[in-house]
Amino acid sequence: MTDAPGPLEPLGPTGRPILDRPAFERLTATHRRELKLHCYRMMGSLHEADDLVQETFLKAWRGRAQFDGRGSPRGWLYTIATNACLNAIKARATAHRILEMPARPPSEGRAAAGPAAELAWLEPYPDAELPDIADGEPGPDARYETNEAVRLAFVAAIQLLPPRQRAALLLCDVLGWSALETAQLLGGSTASVNSALQRARATLGERYPGGRPLQRSQPNAQESQLLERYIRAWQAANLDGFIALLREDATYHMPPWRDWYQGRQAIHGFFRTVWANFAGYRAVATRANGQPAVAIYARRHQELEWRAQSLHVIEPADGGIASLTIYVAPLGPGLFAAFGLPPMMQESWSEPEA
Repeated sequence: MTDAPGPLEPLGPTGRPILDRPAFERLTATHRRELKLHCYRMMGSLHEADDLVQETFLKAWRGRAQFDGRGSPRGWLYTIATNACLNAIKARATAHRILEMPARPPSEGRAAAGPAAELAWLEPYPDAELPDIADGEPGPDARYETNEAVRLAFVAAIQLLPPRQRAALLLCDVLGWSALETAQLLGGSTASVNSALQRARATLGERYPGGRPLQRSQPNAQESQLLERYIRAWQAANLDGFIALLREDATYHMPPWRDWYQGRQAIHGFFRTVWANFAGYRAVATRANGQPAVAIYARRHQELEWRAQSLHVIEPADGGIASLTIYVAPLGPGLFAAFGLPPMMQESWSEPEA
């Protein structure tokens, strides 16, 4: 915290003891990760989520005397964080971030549309930053399972919602708050919250049958084998081996480029145009949004360094890859630091053991 507290009165205006610094730091440490994930879902940005969690704790510290203790400290922090997100969305140029260009048909062959750096792109979320399941367990009224509600496809889908609908859906359907509790946080009536929820669910229903992305299983041996084969294909520069891991109906998105591809044949046609741009690839396994992910380092011809090149988020299904999102330059390399990865590796770097 940046504001050092001065001498405190033992009781606040509500007659409750004021949180001292050690108690406040314990409180914020307990809820930091789940609040950061909530802000990420609201904003679609890991970097904005970091800033908003800091803002939440600063506002909570300054206003701690007003916390009367009748509600839960967790609910109090979520109230501050949600309102901070809503205000931040109002202040920025766009209300949501995108994972794909709206209404743009799939491309074929070489990418021609180019990067759209001026657009706000949905960022991936490192699994290392996810809260423990026990700490982030949703309430009994939640409609989404914990692992389902972090998927990249889910976060992309809820970005389509207006900010207030997005907040209502996250609070009720993801966290399991009641409509009454949500109305008290957002302001307005229970009926208005239920109406916002109904509209939000209808919007998701247009994108996904049943109003939700397909549920995926927990990580298993089959998924681990798929990831190992993916890494081997890239490090061996085996284009056909990489393409063979895709389902026939797979989709491929490449933020911040506008182009996207549908189907194994079309994806192969694109990669055939760019695969030889580098002298080789090195791959590091990681995880993002509860999904397997790979960080790719590439070495250009006549160079020794392996430089951060792209971050791959994989959506497995039925033993293959149903969806592949590869964050490429200029966006992709800038994401490596958030995953604890260096911007480059030397020639002497050795592959991690499988």
